[in-house]
Amino acid sequence: MKIIKKLLMARATAMLGDKLVKLAAGAILTVFVARMLGAAELGIYSIVMAWSAFLVPLTSMGLNNLVVRQMTKLSSGQEAMTMLYTAVSIRLTLGLIGGGVLLGLFYLLNPELFSGHLNYAIPLLFMLQAFFGFLLFEFYLNYQGTFRSPAYAKSVISLLSFAVKLLLLLQGFGIASLLLMTAIEFLLVGLTQYLLYLRKHQPFKEETQRWQHYHPRHFSFAQAKVLLKRSAWLWLSGIVSVIYLKIDIVMLGSIAGAEQAGIYAAASRLSELWYIFPATLAVRYYPDMLKAFEKGWNGYLLKLRRFALMFFSAALAIALVMTLCAEWLILLLFGEAFNDAVTVLRIHIWAGCFIFVRYLIGQHLVITEQEPLSLFSHGMGALINVGLNLWWIPQYGIVGAAWATLISYAYASFFFLFFAKSTRTQFWQLLRVKRASLTDNGTMND
Repeated sequence: MKIIKKLLMARATAMLGDKLVKLAAGAILTVFVARMLGAAELGIYSIVMAWSAFLVPLTSMGLNNLVVRQMTKLSSGQEAMTMLYTAVSIRLTLGLIGGGVLLGLFYLLNPELFSGHLNYAIPLLFMLQAFFGFLLFEFYLNYQGTFRSPAYAKSVISLLSFAVKLLLLLQGFGIASLLLMTAIEFLLVGLTQYLLYLRKHQPFKEETQRWQHYHPRHFSFAQAKVLLKRSAWLWLSGIVSVIYLKIDIVMLGSIAGAEQAGIYAAASRLSELWYIFPATLAVRYYPDMLKAFEKGWNGYLLKLRRFALMFFSAALAIALVMTLCAEWLILLLFGEAFNDAVTVLRIHIWAGCFIFVRYLIGQHLVITEQEPLSLFSHGMGALINVGLNLWWIPQYGIVGAAWATLISYAYASFFFLFFAKSTRTQFWQLLRVKRASLTDNGTMND
């Protein structure tokens, strides 16, 4: 019992638990929507949620860790409070503006989807997502050492939302009710993080008084200018990354129709389920990689190679098993109507071999201060994905979209390394480094 209690109280467990809950709930909901409403309705739901994902960079503005990092450099609690509240105001404002712009663009490209209850469900979804701006309060609580409460609160809200969605489906409600519930979930998550902040935040550094409640009057144009300038790179990278990851569903919906998008979404959901493992392990191993880098280059390369082989081997094993079991899984979970998803899954699952390793490469680029290459790789991946989808979807449908995803992921996750001199050199060093060439401190022997 003591071991279980320690496990439940662990910070990492709490934060990972939130991700697992959302991932599992999303996967199960996909199966229920497919079974009860069909491929076309699943396609509509997936298309709207893919568009909603484009708002994430606008509601974060690359300010998550940046704001807390900048606040720690300030000596005055009043200045730190003003910076935090200014960042929240920026995110709320741009989230609302971005939601309105995206809603207008979505209407221009998908006017047929605005019918019945979707007329108000889609606008509410886009606009209430602005409340994710309040998640900055969670990052500040994390900085002060409060991890479990924010993570558990989000997990509880996700579970309750999931339960209500299933109940709505069982009662005969459609996609609009699911979107409306998701919008309410966005609102509740944001407000809950703010309420937890009010209750649990501690005085700043050596000060004794807690901060006032958030209010837009604390906005500082000078600090806003500094934050936006510092976050511009991260914000742009976030936008490119979302386009690179979500554009396939959007383009399928526009070119091939909602039903084909739904069939594709069923397969891609099963494929992307596995991505949580490299994402979690990469965070877990980052401190080890950083310590190895500080000790010596060759010792760092050995550790990076060991982790990369482990990640790739796991992805390869998953891809092989999923390829062999694809038909059985698709028919079991989604039924005969989704038979075309079998081929998509057998192609899409191999993208994981590159995505798994990409999580480590991303950490490497940060450690070696090569962040611009991350933006470049995602940008080129997005261009390749869009170009191939425009070419192949009209000819090959969802199978063409799957190949476009695999090729673009392969380039953006791994093969971009060969197009920059620094990473190309480092890759060959990674292959050639030998343990026998190391001294005790991780440097190379002469």
